[in-house]
Amino acid sequence: MTQSADTVPEAGPPLARFPMRRTCPFSEPGEYAALRADEPVSRAALKVNGKPAWLITRHDDVRQVLGDPRVSSNLKLPGYPHQFHIPEELLAQVRLMLLNMDPPQHTAQRRMLIPEFTARRVRELRPRIEEIVEERVAAMLAAGGPVDLVTALALPVPSLVICELLGVPYEDHARFEEWSAAMMNHDLSPEEYGAAVQALDGYLDQLVTRKESEPGDDLISRFLEKNRAEPVADHADVVTMARLMLVGGHETTANMIALGVLALLEHPEQLAQLRADPGLLPNAVEELLRVFSISDSGTARVALADIEIGGVTIRAGEGILALNNAADHDETVFPDPGMLDLHRKEARAHLAFGYGIHQCIGANLARVELEAVYGILLRRIPGLRLAADPDSLRFKDDAMVYGVHELPVTW
Repeated sequence: MTQSADTVPEAGPPLARFPMRRTCPFSEPGEYAALRADEPVSRAALKVNGKPAWLITRHDDVRQVLGDPRVSSNLKLPGYPHQFHIPEELLAQVRLMLLNMDPPQHTAQRRMLIPEFTARRVRELRPRIEEIVEERVAAMLAAGGPVDLVTALALPVPSLVICELLGVPYEDHARFEEWSAAMMNHDLSPEEYGAAVQALDGYLDQLVTRKESEPGDDLISRFLEKNRAEPVADHADVVTMARLMLVGGHETTANMIALGVLALLEHPEQLAQLRADPGLLPNAVEELLRVFSISDSGTARVALADIEIGGVTIRAGEGILALNNAADHDETVFPDPGMLDLHRKEARAHLAFGYGIHQCIGANLARVELEAVYGILLRRIPGLRLAADPDSLRFKDDAMVYGVHELPVTW
């Protein structure tokens, strides 16, 4: 027998509220395990507006949703599970990003970008990425501990990398990092969110305009050149694409750098194994990505037709949150999922980068950045340790992308 949102009685128990908080940075929210066991396709009320949405918590079901062409990423569609305060009049003005496009528009733009992020292209970038990491670690050593790893290393490395890739002047990084952080905050007012988007788009509009007449050796310039030969985007589309690349290219990786270092320092036996066998690094990166799955609800969708997931019918027009953090702690795929195991054979089955046509286009780049940072940092500073009580650390419970605000370390 199937069920749907329509079958849930109005007088029934109140719906669980989403998002749910992690009580431990190295684990999923406590409610997820119970949902996987008892109600893997369940309804919740969004904290931002009280509207209902379906939560998908099992690995196979999350993959099914993300690979189904009958679900949409278009945030303008009725029923889409928004997690920010976005008034209708502002929503009508929103320009869709690649992340929120459906085919064929999504297909055309993604095809233009894929050559920038292939495994081969990222291998070519690795020496420069490692050079950037070496420079930042050397600056840390010169300054002496304690330092905040977030400001000294976690933010600068991906910011420098994405700035060079896009052709964005790094001297402007403080401005766009501030706008980016604001745009990730669940609790932002509509006015504050709109102001952050408008400010960043104004900056990028000027940058794209300049590159249209004075191209350089960078991703935006190459996209513009391809787009002139085969138009798939207008000027505003390119600005929006640049915003996604700039924000997505540093926000997620920066948070993973800091959280990964924290996890290794808090699991000394795993850290010792990694030091003893640097060849373990690629799998260690996959396991750290699995454990944190920092963009847990970035896979919001809305059903375009009635679909059945795990014996439950989700009706057309209903919102869906395919939770990759819940999927990445599914006991049927990852035995003892709460344990950090850098040797875990199935680690790469994680869904931290999503799945399907919207799988993170920069996944290869992120992996290389994380490998470079963890490898070089642990080699150059073998005595690295926390310089604060772990219980005093402040985590980004209010953000779309999970992370830690500061990470004091010394050696």
